[in-house]
Amino acid sequence: MCSWRAGIAILVLLLPLAVQADSRLLATGGASSIEGQAGGGIAPWAVISGYGDVGEWGGALGVGRVSVNDFQLDVQSVSVGLENTLEFSVGRQDLEVAPLGLNIRQDVFGVKARLAGDLIYGAMPQLTAGLQYKRNRDMAVPSALGAARDSGTDLYLAAGKLWLNGVLGRNVFANGTLRWTAAHQTGLLGFDEQRELVAEGSVGVFLNRHWVIGAEYRQKPDQLQSVTEDDWADVFVGWFPNKRFAAVFAWTELGDIAGLASQSGWYLSLQLSQ
Repeated sequence: MCSWRAGIAILVLLLPLAVQADSRLLATGGASSIEGQAGGGIAPWAVISGYGDVGEWGGALGVGRVSVNDFQLDVQSVSVGLENTLEFSVGRQDLEVAPLGLNIRQDVFGVKARLAGDLIYGAMPQLTAGLQYKRNRDMAVPSALGAARDSGTDLYLAAGKLWLNGVLGRNVFANGTLRWTAAHQTGLLGFDEQRELVAEGSVGVFLNRHWVIGAEYRQKPDQLQSVTEDDWADVFVGWFPNKRFAAVFAWTELGDIAGLASQSGWYLSLQLSQ
């Protein structure tokens, strides 16, 4: 793959091959996360992108924006799900650093595989393993802060479950993820030589078939010596009017980033699914 655009083109060409990709329940493909894979806003989930089940392909096109005090992150992504078992994704992150008047770009290539269990049926949660290969394209600021490398690979294990009529007749979703990473601020500030194990969690309650409210938490490794890296959190509202479109709005608390304190603001994600 010679470029990020080539990866996007390949995945877009696969989308028309989807065969009746609508067997799964509404919202069970999740939304497009900030790293391009199916999940919430700030964390990947155990779900597979799209609505395809056995014998079907699906996928999603996503755009998102995180706007906090001193930073704006724009994300574009494409993901393809095969038979509710495998997911491939490509994402581009573009971080605007307002105080410095510059941008930091990062490409994220993801693969996710369903290992066992089921999101809805049976007692065992759906278990998936994934990786994200990340390449930072603008290393001036990360290098100045002490980042050792411009690329790295995150490995993670995610478990998710959707309980129908779980609480007061509402559908309830929960997901937990363990991530092994060397990334500073998800890689936007480069990568360390050593990995660290961190945890992520998400919960959501469906008000009805189309609306869900919830919260996410993402632990961060804090390995840069020059600046502090805080954990991330958000509270979100998701709207799934049909299986072709989804929107997620969240209020985010990202803590200190690159020496700039108390970064908080909003997040919006829009997704087209097949």
